[in-house]
Amino acid sequence: MSEQAIHARQMADERIMNRLRWGVLGVAGIATRKVIPAMQKGEFSTVTAIASRNGERARTAADELGIPKAYGSYNDLLHDPDVDAVYIPLPNHLHVPWTKRAAEAGKHVLCEKPIALSAAEARQLIEVRDRTGVRIQEAFMVRSHPQWLLARSLIREGRIGDVRALIGVFSYHNDNPANIRNVPEWGGGALMDIGCYLINTSRFLLGREPVRASGAIDRDPALKIDRLTSLLLDYGDVHLAGTCSMQMVYYQRMQVFGSTGLIDIRIPFNAPPDRPCEIVVDSGKDLFGGGQEVLTVPVCDQYTIQGDLFSRAVLEGRPVPEPLEDAVRNMEWIEAVFRSAESGRWEQ
Repeated sequence: MSEQAIHARQMADERIMNRLRWGVLGVAGIATRKVIPAMQKGEFSTVTAIASRNGERARTAADELGIPKAYGSYNDLLHDPDVDAVYIPLPNHLHVPWTKRAAEAGKHVLCEKPIALSAAEARQLIEVRDRTGVRIQEAFMVRSHPQWLLARSLIREGRIGDVRALIGVFSYHNDNPANIRNVPEWGGGALMDIGCYLINTSRFLLGREPVRASGAIDRDPALKIDRLTSLLLDYGDVHLAGTCSMQMVYYQRMQVFGSTGLIDIRIPFNAPPDRPCEIVVDSGKDLFGGGQEVLTVPVCDQYTIQGDLFSRAVLEGRPVPEPLEDAVRNMEWIEAVFRSAESGRWEQ
């Protein structure tokens, strides 16, 4: 081997050594189409293994994605000494059991949202985290995207005056009975799947917790999941009004209204990884866009950023960006909306 080849190999080995080695539990579409390809582009992340309950499916996914190892068992991956952390994209009802097993095996965990089916379940993970010493984080990737950081910065700078209201909509159409998001026992339904983003991002932008919640739900008569949920979060001097639906036109938007201006996040949740994002700041000069300024956020992949932030925190021995305590609070507000829809009252 030439000196140049030896040097190239040493450089490659050094890059791998400076990266967190990830394993993935499951071959869900979000993992194979979005998260894994994004993490493979990361500076501090490398995906070394993938598992499925079907070994052939795991091997196929590994071959397509260039992942070295494939397992036909989640447990086998968890016992791989070359895996430092796991990403869990499994159905909602499997999040807590497999996060616990991964932590017990000494693996750090990035688990898809919602991390649990209840706040009580989420609290169990705090005990597991503290006992095992691993890092565990809920994967709300939007919090790592620069457009949300920019929006929060504009709010804190007083660009739109005092915040008065947030209006959010997140919807798509899925009435397939075989889809896991339509199984109530598995944590299906609009609020758990996409309404959680409205709650999470309003808390993120405002940097504080609501004081009470109100909700209204329409359930699919056959599937029993909430196909349409609307919610109000009362922050005292600020209100969030949000609607989410799994049986409505594909749409998403988040707008922040202030005393002197408006921030409009055009594609807030499924931000594209291949084109710039835009945030509109409107001074309210007129109703025809005369006071609008379009701020462009450069091309980036929020899943790459999320993975690298987690990886770097572990490699450098620092806390992960989003603590489990925040995940517990988000679940508490999801539950409050569900309770309000049943009671017809404001819930805390």
